[in-house]
Amino acid sequence: MAKRKTSKKTKKNKKSPKYLFYINLSIAIFLTLLLSIIAYNLYIPDTTKEHIDTKKITKTKHTIDEKTNHERFEEKTKALEIEYVNNDIEEVEVKITKPNHTFNFNDSKTKDTNKTTNKPKKIQEVKPKPVIKDTRPILAILIDDVTTSRQIKKIKNIGYPITMAFLPPTSTHKNSAKIAQPLVNYMIHLPLEAGTKRFEETNTLHIGDSIEKIDKRIKNLKSLYPKAKYLNNHTGSKFTSNNESMDKLMSVLKKYDFIFVDSRTTAKTQAKITAKKYKVKYLARNIFLDNKQDTTYITNQLKKAIKISKKYGQAIAIGHPHSITLETLKNSKHLLKGINLVYITHL
Repeated sequence: MAKRKTSKKTKKNKKSPKYLFYINLSIAIFLTLLLSIIAYNLYIPDTTKEHIDTKKITKTKHTIDEKTNHERFEEKTKALEIEYVNNDIEEVEVKITKPNHTFNFNDSKTKDTNKTTNKPKKIQEVKPKPVIKDTRPILAILIDDVTTSRQIKKIKNIGYPITMAFLPPTSTHKNSAKIAQPLVNYMIHLPLEAGTKRFEETNTLHIGDSIEKIDKRIKNLKSLYPKAKYLNNHTGSKFTSNNESMDKLMSVLKKYDFIFVDSRTTAKTQAKITAKKYKVKYLARNIFLDNKQDTTYITNQLKKAIKISKKYGQAIAIGHPHSITLETLKNSKHLLKGINLVYITHL
């Protein structure tokens, strides 16, 4: 009997490692899950935080870049907010003409009949078409500082006439003259001295520059942009407010048959006075669209331009190739119903 008891004990001891295996396995699984939870809590939030921080840095950098670009476009002057409306507007008539002769596919048959019958050909009198007066208010929208093909594509996609004003070529935008050549309507955005030299363009004209230097510059621009007839100032509050400098510029613009569009970056501009002296054709902007990078602000500025065009017959609004400006213009077609949108070359 004692032997039998011993054998049972031995059998029981042999089975005991299996229980221990399952217990150890359960503990191992529990520890694994526990470690996974700890790792998740420790590692994942840090990664997320790092991702958020990176996103925040990128956003901040983008904001700084946008601010820097905006400062580069136009100098900050009070005149950017001034609505100037006196463009010496005259009554505008648009003549719509049609060809005096419409091609007739039976012309050849008629000729054959005339040969056989020898009947004289009847000559029909063409009555002159009446002149149709377009009474809609006129609005020309300019986008200054154009330098890239991408900007051109975006402006074309707006879906209505927008005049592009190109900055002359420099080391930072070498192709700004080349990419303008396929366009029919474009103008030159001439850099003139501002109140500050921050972000100043290469070959900017300064007060005190000789008439020879100004002549050389304008002659060069004429060769770079052969189809351009209109020209407006980039920055230039210091230059345009100086009568002597503007006198020299206008005498040269007259020589090369340019029309000057005053961007009015200063209320003290001498452009109109000096243009009149040399009989240079002159226009002035009425509204700057995007002094603030905000959709509501740009929309309200566009509404102001429309209001001025309705009151005075025509208006000129100037914007810049900011994404938000171009997107707002694209989405504002409903505001422009009843407005005759034209290129600056039609004014």
